[in-house]
Amino acid sequence: MAGIYFHIPFCKTRCAYCDFLSSTALGGHSEYVDALCRELQNRCDYLGNLPVETIYFGGGTPSQLSAAAFEKIFAAIVRSSGAQQPFPSPEITLEANPDDLTDACLDSLRSLPFNRLSIGIQSFDAAELRFLHRRHDAHAAVQAVERAQRYGFDNISIDLMYGLPHQTLATWQATLDQAIRLGVQHISAYHLIYEEGTRLHQWLKQGKIAPLDEETSLKMFEMLIDTLAEAGFRQYEISNFALPGRESRHNSAYWSGRHYLGIGAAAHSYNGISRQWNAAIPTAEYLNHTPEIEFLDETTAYNDFIITRLRTMRGINLNELTALCGEQQKNACLQQAQRYLDSGRLALTEDSHLRLTRAGIFISDGIMADLMR
Repeated sequence: MAGIYFHIPFCKTRCAYCDFLSSTALGGHSEYVDALCRELQNRCDYLGNLPVETIYFGGGTPSQLSAAAFEKIFAAIVRSSGAQQPFPSPEITLEANPDDLTDACLDSLRSLPFNRLSIGIQSFDAAELRFLHRRHDAHAAVQAVERAQRYGFDNISIDLMYGLPHQTLATWQATLDQAIRLGVQHISAYHLIYEEGTRLHQWLKQGKIAPLDEETSLKMFEMLIDTLAEAGFRQYEISNFALPGRESRHNSAYWSGRHYLGIGAAAHSYNGISRQWNAAIPTAEYLNHTPEIEFLDETTAYNDFIITRLRTMRGINLNELTALCGEQQKNACLQQAQRYLDSGRLALTEDSHLRLTRAGIFISDGIMADLMR
């Protein structure tokens, strides 16, 4: 199985924390969509004969595109892959901002093959949304989810953010409680990162804001895990929680080594032999640049395996690791892992999986670094 990712780099405004490739310039949508379709046609053999299981539109703000633009892209998918409309099998996800999900927008989306929405809410607290420079307020976020549900979308994910300056345990708990009340099927929750080049990073350097203390951040993460578990959500990856059977099939492919084709500016691709990525130019001009290519050697393949598998709650399948890298490398991995097994931050399951424990999740980056070659 394989996936296709489309990067749509258009935004009305730029959020204070965002370092993704995006542009707030008006116009250029039609030319960019044409470039997406041309690239898809040119690279349709990258995935070989693998059937496409997931299609994901990310950004940027993909909900900025018109229905006609999406119809053109889906037609290109059919031409390039031989897929049959109306795409009965794949999970087809659209990232959207709450303020874009009007009645008119949702009505047009229902005529398209989308069967999953990922809505960038971040918080249900008014002050936190203003701080992040989000365009919507808390009421609009709630209305967007409820409106999408009325239009028949029953596979909805929302993004939340914690670890914000001045965020409190009380406001974080209130955001989690509101998310649960909305009855969504999937929640992605990320700690704020001060990415270089963002306004937040600039404010941090200027001393206008200060990071939240580590102790409170850890309490927020524990609150996230406990609150969602009590509501029936399963943590299947460090930052992702889903009701049973509602895990993101597309994102799970990244963490399980399945192949994917990235179409659009700055989009990445992987087919088990190489990684490729396009020029980070948020216009149709990206297509005039030769993609960067990295062929996977034994060390890169091993490190990729460690990083992606250990992010999941299932962990590293040691039998797969042996098949990929050999018995000697598997034993070396276990040797490096021993101190974390002894401290209870890693666990070795009966079915030969090396996985993070709850204590290990909090220091997962350090554990991954120690296990890598």
